[in-house]
Amino acid sequence: MATIIAKRLALSNVRGIEPIFPHQTKQVCAYSVQPKVKESSSKYKVVVVGGGSGGCAIAAKFASSLGKDIAVVEPQETHYYQPIWTLVGAGLKDFGGSGRPMTEVLPESCTWIKEKATVFDPENNCLKLGSGEKIHYDYLVLGLGMQVDYDKIPGLEAAFQEDPMVASNYHPKWVQKTNPALQSFKGGNAIFTFPNTGIKCPGAPQKIMYLAEEIFRKNGVRDKSHVIYNSSLPVIFAQPKYAKALWEVVKDRGIQVNLRTNLAAVDHKTKTATFELLDEGNKTFEEKYDFLHATPPMSAPSVLKSSPLANEAGFVAVDKHTLQHDKFSNVFGIGDCTSVPTPKTAAAAACQSGILHDNLTAVMEGKQTKPLYDGYTSCPLVTSSNKCILAEFEGFSMTSLETFPVIRQDVERQTSYWLKADMLPQLYWRMHVKGKWNGPRTFRKLFHLGMGK
Repeated sequence: MATIIAKRLALSNVRGIEPIFPHQTKQVCAYSVQPKVKESSSKYKVVVVGGGSGGCAIAAKFASSLGKDIAVVEPQETHYYQPIWTLVGAGLKDFGGSGRPMTEVLPESCTWIKEKATVFDPENNCLKLGSGEKIHYDYLVLGLGMQVDYDKIPGLEAAFQEDPMVASNYHPKWVQKTNPALQSFKGGNAIFTFPNTGIKCPGAPQKIMYLAEEIFRKNGVRDKSHVIYNSSLPVIFAQPKYAKALWEVVKDRGIQVNLRTNLAAVDHKTKTATFELLDEGNKTFEEKYDFLHATPPMSAPSVLKSSPLANEAGFVAVDKHTLQHDKFSNVFGIGDCTSVPTPKTAAAAACQSGILHDNLTAVMEGKQTKPLYDGYTSCPLVTSSNKCILAEFEGFSMTSLETFPVIRQDVERQTSYWLKADMLPQLYWRMHVKGKWNGPRTFRKLFHLGMGK
């Protein structure tokens, strides 16, 4: 598998794929897309809102045929490959390599609208920007991702600002605090949390815990450390096969797991975290911390919550198999901002991108959409600096859907870590954001030789 992918990556000599590190002085691509000049009103065939994982992939897929008639609404100047932040937090990867300028990630032929969408008006096929400009469209694709709500936990934002031992791998600033804090940890309570909401990359809160525990062992402070995982979930992992494997990991490492336990507040001055016991009427207790990795509550972006495109939970209401909106047939959604009931990962967005492209093309041609998405998602569960459990499954049924039939993917493997740490970032930058990767389904069929999924 690794050889096949490596050869394919080597052949995909795409412009502008080298990592952008702060200390490098590489020449900026002369053909990069630039933000468009503001107008009072403009019209496009396809408008993609969100320049994240899903939005960039969709823009790239349509750019060759639509050119400037596809617009991407994205206010940020930097696109981050966030799955690598687990390894950044553990000091295994450099933060600078996790980001690229948006000018180089978006297809050069598209129109980049460097603004924020503020109002959606699907009845009139338009949206409004922060500047007041109205953007009209024939078709709309929503790829806004999820909103991180650090402010929902009293005291947490102040703790990030003032306590060097409080970090979070879900923020481009706070992730850079994680490894320095872990390296300076001298013992005591190291607490890792999972909030009482859905989140992107639901395996990440415990991945950093395993890496931290390894750091404590290497630094000779493990015997003085109490590693605690306080999760709001009723299980350690949603998919049973991989959950069983993870229970073995925490047992072997001597990690304490407290389920249905939710971080409610932080007082960095007394280094105290308050937790709710969700199955006991939200009864609370306090716990001292010497290191705290807080995974924030997350939700749909506020602009979606207040729009007619959202369901009751605030997410884009789409058919889970076609990704087409339940009410507005010219609207589609992709990735974390949608109501699709599968764990929210970059792998899911990659799989969805090909399906959305096919179904949106069908609608443009006056044809019917097809129920193609089966809920595939993947979560490489890093358990050490050289081991990983490669979880792949259907998010709808929670049944395993693995690519490699000749190995047990629920076993910690060095090859799985190499795939996560080295191959997947290259796959992401060279193929996924370029619209050339729709997930491993083709490889899975090849390796299974047509026998099963």
